[in-house]
Formats: sequence, structure tokens, C-alpha cells
Amino acid sequence: MVSPFTFPPTGFGPGSQPIPGDELQYMSMPSGMRTYSRHVPDADDRAAMSEAVAMLAEMAAACDVVAQGAAPVTFDLAKLSPAARSVMADALGQGEVSMKIHDVPAVMVQESVFAGVWMLLAAGIERVEIAPVPDISIARAHLSRRPAIGVLAGKIPGLANAPSILTEILDRSAGRAPGASPFVINLSLLPHSPEDLTWLDQALGEGSVTILSRGYGNCRVTATAQKHVWRVQFFNSMDTLILDTFEITEMPEVTLAADVDLKDSAERIRDVIEAIQ
Repeated sequence: MVSPFTFPPTGFGPGSQPIPGDELQYMSMPSGMRTYSRHVPDADDRAAMSEAVAMLAEMAAACDVVAQGAAPVTFDLAKLSPAARSVMADALGQGEVSMKIHDVPAVMVQESVFAGVWMLLAAGIERVEIAPVPDISIARAHLSRRPAIGVLAGKIPGLANAPSILTEILDRSAGRAPGASPFVINLSLLPHSPEDLTWLDQALGEGSVTILSRGYGNCRVTATAQKHVWRVQFFNSMDTLILDTFEITEMPEVTLAADVDLKDSAERIRDVIEAIQ
């Protein structure tokens, strides 16, 4: 049946057309993606350069064996002369992933520009570890800074799905088998209220490891005090939250250097050594 009424065409009327003199405003586009670029350290002290190059060669070999499944390999930078340590710091640079590991001693971790080559700095610690992720970040992850109290968290007005989500998290945490695939709860796809997130934060507590991965936007990874449970949040380059998850795993995959990354790092370190020589 044809309507007897004539509807006005869309796209016309007040507010539908730009005001003369106004400029059209566009949303800012994502930018600033990090990519690898080779950097060759420069030093006048040839002895220091040779000392650093020798250790870099050992690191490249370590990357190869760890990529094949070997245990992590560590290098004590305190064994180098001050000049050689300066060359080493220049050669390694700073990569995408950084960590804060609490407890005593507190440890700062910075991935180098070579994936899987980690620099650890603390009181009495100045070393490089070749590994998918530093062992200490797993060992200390769920040491409690604020305890996980689970269902003892006081109920607050506005709760919706948080109790059900917590039940799933605790069940997956308790039944976690070593080496099993990660289990992900995607909060971005689940109906929940701000009060739900507040309550879950109280229930799961706070662990001792915080990780920031900077690439195409940021990923913030926080250990809870509940074993195997991590909060993983992805932000775009405008720092808008685009994905919010809980992961039940030993270490979220986004923080790990894969075998292929370690192999690439071995090649890139050798390229730097060749350029120096």
C-alpha cells in the first residue's frame, strides 16, 4: 500500500549542511607504529667495542639455541668494563615491551630492539636474559600486593554479571594444566557494568608484575593475585580501550617472543656485528 503522506528527502534541513566558513573536522588516524631499524653503535674505544662485540656474538648464539627450546641464557653485564657496557646499551637499544616487577628487589625489565633479548636492572642486578620472557616475570607474577579474596568481596549496588564471571575465572584458574592453551574471557563482548569491573578488581587482587607492550597502540598486561589470571587491555594509538580481557595462562602470548622472533634476533645481532667490524 502506498502511503498518502509524502516524506521529506533525507539529508536536508537545519544542521544537515556545513556552515559557511567552518572547516570539516576529521578524526585523527592511528599513527606511530614501531618497526625495527638497525642501529650500529659508535665508540672510539676499540677495546671496549671488541669486548661488547664478543658478548653480542654469544647472545646471537644463545638466541639460536633458545629458539630451539633450550632453557633461557643469561649474561652478566657487570663483567664488562664501563665503556663496553655503554657500547652494549647503545647496541641493544629499547624495544616494545617493558615490565615492572615488584617485591624485593624490585626489577625493571626492558626488551631490547632484538625480540627475546631482555635487559634486567635492579639493586645488584645488571644482566641480559635470552628467553621468550624473563623467568622472574613468571615466578613473581602472582605474588600478592593486594590479596585475592574471591567471593568474599563485598557485594556492591550495580553488580550484574561479575559473580558469574568470577566463578568461571576461579574454575579455570584451579583447573589450569601446565602448558595448556590460554583461556580468554572477553569483557568487550560481555554485558557488564562499571561496578562489575570494580568488584572483580577487589575479588582478584593485585599481583606483582605490570607489563606495557607498545606497538600499533598499547597493550597493558597486569597480573592479578589469583594464580594464572591476567588482565589484558588493548588500546589504539589514541589510547582508546578497544579490547578488554582476562586471560588464564602462565603468561599472555602478547608479551612473549616467539621462536621465529628469537631466530630473527640472532640474524639481526650478527648483522650489527658485521657492520661494526
